[in-house]
Amino acid sequence: MHGDLPRTEGVRRPRTWALQHLAGASRGLVGRRWDVEVRGAEHFPTHGPVIVAGNHTGWVDGPLMAIFAPRPLHALTKTEMFASPPMAAFLRWAGQVPMHRFEVDPLALKTSVAVLRAGGAVGIFPEGTRGDGSAERARGGVGWLALVTGAPVLPVAFLGTRVPGGTMGSVPPAGSRFVIEYAEPLRFAARPWPRRRADVAAVTEQVREALARHVSQARRRTGIASPGPVPRDVTEDEEEQ
Repeated sequence: MHGDLPRTEGVRRPRTWALQHLAGASRGLVGRRWDVEVRGAEHFPTHGPVIVAGNHTGWVDGPLMAIFAPRPLHALTKTEMFASPPMAAFLRWAGQVPMHRFEVDPLALKTSVAVLRAGGAVGIFPEGTRGDGSAERARGGVGWLALVTGAPVLPVAFLGTRVPGGTMGSVPPAGSRFVIEYAEPLRFAARPWPRRRADVAAVTEQVREALARHVSQARRRTGIASPGPVPRDVTEDEEEQ
């Protein structure tokens, strides 16, 4: 399987030790600061490959995706987060995958494929950056991974992770309510190489529509509204330097 296109022999898979052994303690620490509720965990496949696709509103979405997943999950994380050597070492130790956001990143994609071919879980934010989290756009990586591997795509809504009007790097105050809600997985048949751009775009759009619908419904169920657009007086990267 690792010899299929794209070939993944020799691709180093991310570490899993921290995800396997420290998730419980991490949940406890997070739960001491915020009120975190997980819904729909029964939809998360107990074994086999899965692509977890979440909406993106706040800085804490990535850590929450990895920490509260029912099984070890490797989240695709923007390379800017790896700029500091101590942070880079921590993220790699925590099993996260660096990814260039604004261009095709072959290594990140091959690493994700290797994880999925080995029966693991990969997390991705199809919107590509933080916003109001309504999933009005999506980049093609999620569709490409689904078609290459045939892994189911599991939509997940993150609610309450940025206060209304808050900037991209803002963190809700202690005691804030977060909801992480999984939907039923979407299933796509793997397509052998070559995979047409139109096919990738079509699957990506199906994922985007399902995620947008799930987020909208989850907001109605929980009463947690959209945080609104991100103030544009400072960019995401400037904020995090």
